Amino acid sequence: MPRPLKELLKDIIGEKAASVVGAFDLIGDIAVIRIPEDLREHSEIIGEALMKFNKNVKSVWAQIGPVEGDYRVRELVHIAGEKRSETLYKENGCVFKVDVTKVFFTPRLSQERKRIADLVADNEIVFNMFAGVGTFSIVIAKKREAIVHSSEINPYAYDYMVENIKLNKLKGQVVPYLKDAADVSEQLKDKVDRVLMPLPEKAVEYFEYAVKALKQHGFVHVYLHISYPKGSNEKDALIKGIELIPSGKVIYSRVVREVGPRTVQVVYDVEIRKNL
Repeated sequence: MPRPLKELLKDIIGEKAASVVGAFDLIGDIAVIRIPEDLREHSEIIGEALMKFNKNVKSVWAQIGPVEGDYRVRELVHIAGEKRSETLYKENGCVFKVDVTKVFFTPRLSQERKRIADLVADNEIVFNMFAGVGTFSIVIAKKREAIVHSSEINPYAYDYMVENIKLNKLKGQVVPYLKDAADVSEQLKDKVDRVLMPLPEKAVEYFEYAVKALKQHGFVHVYLHISYPKGSNEKDALIKGIELIPSGKVIYSRVVREVGPRTVQVVYDVEIRKNL
């Protein structure tokens, strides 16, 4: 029986191993791991241990910087295995080609993507404002006979989205745009049943464009990063985030995942009725 990763690392780098255990994403056969600065001298050893722990991992990359910039990429360095950053990732009956160094991608939203797809009805028109490589959009179109308009400004992510649309047999249709979501909202004005805003850094700023795209009645799914002070909890973070929603009625909310110390990603399903 394989030894737990924590034990493998503990033998090599001591008790500090606990600070890196579990802090990795498995994307296809590539692992992306966060390594604290004071442990980076052990990066290669950590990468090799991770590959021993999970035999499916063929390449390991360390994240050494935050997700940042208009293209939402994070600084990664190769630490073990094949020096390859492109892989195929499978989720919810779909397959996605992705390069972890050129686009932001997280497998930790798989259940959230399924939840949204389950909410969409056949024949809905959906607008995914920040589509990335097309994960939310394609999972929806795989399950429903819906049209999903998907905008993205990162040209690498857009190209992967176009390829991923072709890789999957869809019930619905995904319409890709290499264009800012604000501009696409003008094209879709008053035509959309549901809007997805899976980019926390831009959600509040672009909320008005989401509403513009909606029909007289529709729904917006807003994702935010909310920090909460010591002594409070995730429930307090949910309440705090509601205050940031510019308009509409929040009909559902939940904490999606932890993204940092006392910082969580939350989602709000917002019902919009215009002219009321």
